[in-house]
Amino acid sequence: MELTDWLLTATERGNPAVRLDDRRGEAAWTRGNDVRPLVHGATYFSELLGALRAQRAGDLCLFTDWRGDPDELLDGEGTEVGEVLGEAARRGVIVKGLVWRSHLDRLRFSETENRHLGTEIEAAGGECLLDMRVRPGGSHHQKYVVLRHPGRPERDVAFVGCTDLCHSRRDDASHRGDPQALPIAAAYGPRPPWHDIQLAVRGPAVGDVEACFRERWDDPAPLTRSPLTRLRALLHHEDTEAAALPPQLPDPPPCGTHTVQVLRTYPRRLVHGYDFAPDGERSIARGYLKALRRARALIYLEDQYLWSTHVVRSFAEALAAQPELRLIAVVPSHPEQDGRLSWAANLVGRIAALEGLRAAGGDRVAVYGLENHSGTPVYVHAKVCVIDDVWAVVGSDNVNLRSWTHDSELSCAVVDEAHDGREPDDPGGTGDGARRYARELRLALAREHLDLGAPPAKDAPDPLCDPAGVFRAFAESAAALDDWHAGGCRGPRPAGRLRAYRAPELNRVAAVLSTPAYRFLVDPDGRPLGLRRRNAY
Repeated sequence: MELTDWLLTATERGNPAVRLDDRRGEAAWTRGNDVRPLVHGATYFSELLGALRAQRAGDLCLFTDWRGDPDELLDGEGTEVGEVLGEAARRGVIVKGLVWRSHLDRLRFSETENRHLGTEIEAAGGECLLDMRVRPGGSHHQKYVVLRHPGRPERDVAFVGCTDLCHSRRDDASHRGDPQALPIAAAYGPRPPWHDIQLAVRGPAVGDVEACFRERWDDPAPLTRSPLTRLRALLHHEDTEAAALPPQLPDPPPCGTHTVQVLRTYPRRLVHGYDFAPDGERSIARGYLKALRRARALIYLEDQYLWSTHVVRSFAEALAAQPELRLIAVVPSHPEQDGRLSWAANLVGRIAALEGLRAAGGDRVAVYGLENHSGTPVYVHAKVCVIDDVWAVVGSDNVNLRSWTHDSELSCAVVDEAHDGREPDDPGGTGDGARRYARELRLALAREHLDLGAPPAKDAPDPLCDPAGVFRAFAESAAALDDWHAGGCRGPRPAGRLRAYRAPELNRVAAVLSTPAYRFLVDPDGRPLGLRRRNAY
């Protein structure tokens, strides 16, 4: 297999100004990495806590976030995010953060929390900037932490993925929810179960993720365009300019078999454009498009949104082109927020997307929600895609238009040099063979959703390796649980957590949803229609 079959070349990234690829002077990816999926926020937070507490004076901690809550516990009493980062700064660790400044809290965003997190860090000697260098209507949505250790490169790690350092994220495989919960739609209860994932990346790719942070940190544009916000920053003694970072260390040495390509989204910012992406960057969208063109057997997707007919069209084209290709998608069963505006816009986006997918793939398309063993829906916040058990991507981006064009996003696409070695060893029939990392990631997620125990021994057959087998297993499990609920929950609860996705209360808005004008005007991504039109990839 040629890596260029699945990964973008430097030219295909579509951003000649990018510094990420130039720093190596050759391929637009790094080889020799070790990438471990950390499924569930509690798993990630526990590992992050240990890594932060192991840092010492002169080490470097860099992080970006959409929302940060300083009192969120990483692993029990005394492990508040703000306190742990502050302790690191007081030990002499160089702590630098970039958190989206965001909108007012009364609009259910996180300006107050983000400011307080920055205040705690800066009081301890670190630096955390509230960053509004975005396109109007957009956000900084990247979620990663980079830890570097001069003289100890074997400890270097980048945590990249979907999980914010904030309330509601610290859930585990039981899906009973984070005790420090944010209110979302009533269907999820007072302590919403939460499904999320982060990657622990070691090896040369750590240098790529760090380079992405440095591009944003060194952006010469003002942190905000608003004169009022600048005045308020001065009154609150907030930093309005970033202090210099120490020189970047050499990349960590190779330590595994994983090739990692760092993919991003940046908009074309009309005023004070990004000097590292003056025309924006759409490498996440382009990475998906390239991988989807090679899809032959199975697309496995977990996504918070899965909407926008424009974005989903690329999945539909793959299904139409390959008659054996199947799509399994795991999404939230209900919109995140109650209320007519949010609810209706969510349904418009999701229903239109599913119509396009099913028109192309028919019964080869299966969409599911999740519930815990108490019957409470699980909010799916994960952003994962695995294609033919070869190409796998995890990151901050959702399958929607704003993630592919408008917000800042960062994801890691991984292709493993090591073959899986189990049947069917070439599920897509491309000759590329199933790769260990992609297959193990998909199987781990599938086994949790199906309530299966430990995986079979390496030399034993696993029916979930077969695309038709896992497609059938999901359908049977969801049907059994749906029937149990329909029968009044009598008798033992069937194994599994999957429920067939059905748009809730569709009859209430069927007439409105069928109106072309409504679909034209309502944007589930929450941006003005003109901005939606001008973003292409």
